[in-house]
Amino acid sequence: MILRRRVLIGLGAVALTAGAYAAGTYRATMVSAKAQISGRSSLIPTRAGPLEYAVAGRGTPVMMIHGTGGGFDQGLLFANGLREAGFQIVAPSRFGYLRSAFPDDASPAHQADALVDMLDHLGLDRVAVAGGSAGALTAAEFALRYPDRCTHLVLIVPAANLTGRDPVAFTAPQRLVVDRVLESDAWFWAFATLATDVLLRTLLATDPALLAKVSPAERARATLIRAGLMPISQKTLGLRNDGVWAGSPTSTPFEGITVPTQILSCADDLFGTADTARRLARRIPGARLTVYPEGGHIWLGHDADFTRDIRDFIMGTARP
Repeated sequence: MILRRRVLIGLGAVALTAGAYAAGTYRATMVSAKAQISGRSSLIPTRAGPLEYAVAGRGTPVMMIHGTGGGFDQGLLFANGLREAGFQIVAPSRFGYLRSAFPDDASPAHQADALVDMLDHLGLDRVAVAGGSAGALTAAEFALRYPDRCTHLVLIVPAANLTGRDPVAFTAPQRLVVDRVLESDAWFWAFATLATDVLLRTLLATDPALLAKVSPAERARATLIRAGLMPISQKTLGLRNDGVWAGSPTSTPFEGITVPTQILSCADDLFGTADTARRLARRIPGARLTVYPEGGHIWLGHDADFTRDIRDFIMGTARP
């Protein structure tokens, strides 16, 4: 009995210690996540309400529109190579993300209108526009609605329903888990900490096995993308909105896009954006298409390739 009591007391102490460690680690993660976005962005009024954005670098302006689970910080991360290559990056937070408003009309088209207000505020007449994942819909709408303000359009792993079937449809149990995880920073932190590979495969649609094949710099980039999903509670409205617009059959008339367009994807993207990219390339007049054999939804191992492709396309030095 004494031995049993000691074992139980020991297990209890271990559980308390583990719980305290987890709580401390969670708090540290939240502090770090909030520090990554605090003071790095500006807020302006637009026709749709407050819009958050950040500007980095100097040179030819590129507006980088982030994907699902992002914000201005993800846009800056996606465009880091372009900034280093001599471009000025303008990175907004889309509707429902971080400090940007979530208006009644949170469509990609209305988001494009708000982005024009941002460009007017910044004094930028024309910019190249790039959109990643669900942000590609907003980028396409911008090019359609404001071709005189858009020099080039780049669609990166574009998430769109072009076939009448949601390419990212979840089963009922999966939806239940995802909804629960998105409700709470603590739940999401636990999921991201205890099931890192599952998060990479499900929310970022990338095979975790690729991590062993890429450079340390690319593994670090994957870590930054995962960490950048926090604080998830400040992105829930945007995430759910993306699920609606990217999952529903799109009415965007891609055939009407007249600006030079480049589309990039990876064949093993678990969200099926390679097929979407090929369909878009057939619908957008003169679109340039590149599909890499692997890399998943975050183009793991190909960030330098994507940077080169986009740089050459915008600067007019890409090979036909």
